[in-house]
Amino acid sequence: MITIDGSEGEGGGQVLRYAAALSLLTGEPFTIAKIRGGRAKPGLMRQHVTAIEAAAAVGSAECSGLAVGSTELTFRPGAVMPGEYHFAIGTAGSTALVVQTVLVPLMLADAPSRIVIEGGTHAASAPPFEFLAHTLLPVLARMGPRLSVTLERHGFFPRGGGRIVLEIAPAPLAPIACIERGAFRSGKVEALIAGIPFDIADRELKAARKVLADWPEDAFGPVQLPADHGPGNALLITAECDHVTEVMSAFGQIGIPAERLAKTAAKRMAGYLASGAFAGPYLQDQLLLPFAMAGAGAFTTVKLSEHTRTAAALIARFTGREFAFNEDAEGRLLASLG
Repeated sequence: MITIDGSEGEGGGQVLRYAAALSLLTGEPFTIAKIRGGRAKPGLMRQHVTAIEAAAAVGSAECSGLAVGSTELTFRPGAVMPGEYHFAIGTAGSTALVVQTVLVPLMLADAPSRIVIEGGTHAASAPPFEFLAHTLLPVLARMGPRLSVTLERHGFFPRGGGRIVLEIAPAPLAPIACIERGAFRSGKVEALIAGIPFDIADRELKAARKVLADWPEDAFGPVQLPADHGPGNALLITAECDHVTEVMSAFGQIGIPAERLAKTAAKRMAGYLASGAFAGPYLQDQLLLPFAMAGAGAFTTVKLSEHTRTAAALIARFTGREFAFNEDAEGRLLASLG
């Protein structure tokens, strides 16, 4: 039984999600205390409960202490069972974070799976649907599995109500090296609005254009969604390069000017493009688990995040495999295993 202090490292829900995925992959049970101990409101929220319910369902696991507000639980995995699953978060909690809990175990299962998840698709503190579809899954597909995700309905905070469908055709994971991202091909900035004034999208696009001044004017545009998908707003900044597509995002919040959100997201994209690295700040920690299960691999990235440090530490505890993080000849951070 592996014992985990949920307040250490990143100190949030990632500790729990990564531990559950690793438990399914290794067969090692774990107990965790001080769940989300690094957050202002510790304990499980609805999206964390759904993520562990999903892990327990696909992994035939026994789990005690699983309830909203709980700060301790024990997870005992069984055999991973591919198939058709439907999980409803019931809030605007992130569908993408539920995906990240079960994705790698099902990529290594012995049959295909189809997962329907309902909840938030575009909400703060989580990757949007577009990150899954255009950034993460295409990279993982190079390792062998066939992966696709479909957005059937947008879900914004606080209403939720979004729906995505993930399809996984598993395969043994082949190590890959993601060192060069290649030449920049095209950029796109979209301001999604649903049930809110159009002026918000216009202000976001103008602010982003000031930062990404070398992008063509036709790369910036609003996307008007049906009012009943909202109220909600998301700014999506996409950079397509030869070997990877990166997505930066910002989400409308009451009390925070649209210009500030857009400027921050655009600066993150500009910083990523200037770095020359393959993986941006949100992709880096998502590559560690599949690379660990492949037994080898490498990628260049930007400054190491606390999420990545936490993920690497958990992988070492469950598998004994340790990543090395060093600066390469181009000044980029190189993460390598094996």
